[in-house]
Order: sequence, then structure tokens, then C-alpha cells
Amino acid sequence: MTLPEAPLAECGAPGTGRAVTLLASDGVTLRAAHWPAKGTDRHVMILPGRTEYIEKYGLVVRDLAARGWGALVIDWRGQGLSDRLAPDPLLGHVGAFADYQRDLKAFQDFADTVAPGAKPWLVHSMGGCIGLRGLVGGPVGGITPPAVAFSAPMLGLNQPPPLTTLIRMLAGVARPLGQDKRYAPTTGPDFGLPGMTFESNNLTTDRAQFDRMKAQIAEDPRLSLGGPSLRWMAQALAEMEALAAQPSPSIPALFALGGDETIVSKPAVRDRCARWPGADMAEYPQARHELTMERPDVRDDLLSRILTLFERHT
Repeated sequence: MTLPEAPLAECGAPGTGRAVTLLASDGVTLRAAHWPAKGTDRHVMILPGRTEYIEKYGLVVRDLAARGWGALVIDWRGQGLSDRLAPDPLLGHVGAFADYQRDLKAFQDFADTVAPGAKPWLVHSMGGCIGLRGLVGGPVGGITPPAVAFSAPMLGLNQPPPLTTLIRMLAGVARPLGQDKRYAPTTGPDFGLPGMTFESNNLTTDRAQFDRMKAQIAEDPRLSLGGPSLRWMAQALAEMEALAAQPSPSIPALFALGGDETIVSKPAVRDRCARWPGADMAEYPQARHELTMERPDVRDDLLSRILTLFERHT
């Protein structure tokens, strides 16, 4: 079956990429992109974080291609150019966190069609939470990846416990009243990258990478996303708590953290790595949340570690 074409802006990736429209099992429209490997069948599936979009990974795709790897990237529901799920398109919202598994299944099916064979995963932030659920909940689409690399995975949030308690309480009150499609406390439509300056940002220490990300959402405001909804926050907190009680799968894994990580919980990531058979941890002093979009020494070292793992197990 021929999938409908979707927009794909120039983003520094090879010009061989194409984006398509996928349909999740509940009818939500998703965007995914594929860059074929040149002269090989090796591909990496990239599972992005909250607020992210395909073009943000353009330079990651470029660097993978330079090392002989193709890539596939998805826009999760509610962000990028996939269907937004609230009247306010800047509100990061999802009906249930389990719905992301529908996206992962559609993405895996697409990947298996255009790039048959075993494909390791590179997952970041929220993608780490979605990916881990896919792994512990059973093979997604009948295939378990041969290896997985977790970049600052969202296995816990770096926020004060009283704020977590407040969010759960507010969401519990708001949902029966149909009011949980509101921005979570401390957030809003300009929360995150849209409202950041380089001096205030907690994403990267690399000015060129930061400016590139800001320019992308300025050039296409449809890619922008603000803060999460109360329901998204409540669902995310419940999912991370449930996953923390799950054993780790026996899949070769690498975990990576920045020394100046302030978005996800570093103790939660270290705990999962310690409980994952044979997993390695890479930590980068003075690096922030977006490790694949950090200063060149961090990006190069992390990508080398990731591909060493993937080449060993693919």
C-alpha cells in the first residue's frame, strides 16, 4: 500500500529522505520519515521526546548517514505535524499514555515495510518512557530491537515532590469535570523552547544547536509546542511509577546523561541502568538534556558509543 506523502523541511539531513502519513489504530494521523541507508540495510529507529519533531533530528540523521546508517523518525501524536489532540494546538495533550503504544506499533510496521530487518532504537526523553513500555510490555509489532540507546530517558521527572502531589490532586479533581485539558501548573503556551533564551535554556550548551532549534519553530510555527496538560502530566507520572516496578528486559542497552540534566530524574535513570543486565552508562559533565544536540565533543563521543553498541548487536 502506498502511504500518503507528508511535508518534510530541509533540516541538514541527506536529501534522500521522505516523510509519509501513518494511521494509528485509533484513527490518529501520524507523520514519520525515512532516510535509506546507502549500500547497506542498517537503520536506526529514533523515538523522540516530548515537544520534538522530525526535522529537529536532521543533523543526527546526517551523522548516522556519514557512518553508514539509515534512519527513521516519528512525530508522536500531539506534536510535530501529527494530529494535535486539543483545541489549543500549543497544549501538549494525550488521552492516555498507553495511546503512544499505538503510535509505536504504526511506526514499527512502517519501519518493517521500508527497512526490513532488525533495527536498534535510539530513544530520547519521553521516547525512553514510551520505548521502555514497548519493551517490557512485549515485542512491538512482533520484533524486539537488537539493542537500544537511551538518551536522558524520561523515567522520572526532576521536580519537587510537593509539585508532583499538587499535579496529581488537581488532575484528579479536574478530570471528572472535563477540565484536565488545561496547562499543568508552572507551564503555559510559551513553556519550553518557545519561551527560552540561550542564557536560560536547559537543553544544550551549544549555541549553534540552540539557534538551529529556535529557527526551525520560527520558520514553521506548526512545529512548536508549549506546556503539557494536567491529564498528560497525571498520565506520565502514573506511567513512570508503573514502569519503575517492572524488571528490565535482556536487551543490550546504553544509558546517557548530562551532568547538568535538570528535566528528567538522574537517580531514576541511574537506578534503571543499574537494574538492566549488562547495560552501560555514559555521563557527560556540564552537558544538558539534549545530548545528541550538545557541543561537538559530546555528540561525537555519544554517537560513537551508540554505534559501537549497535554494530556489535545488529
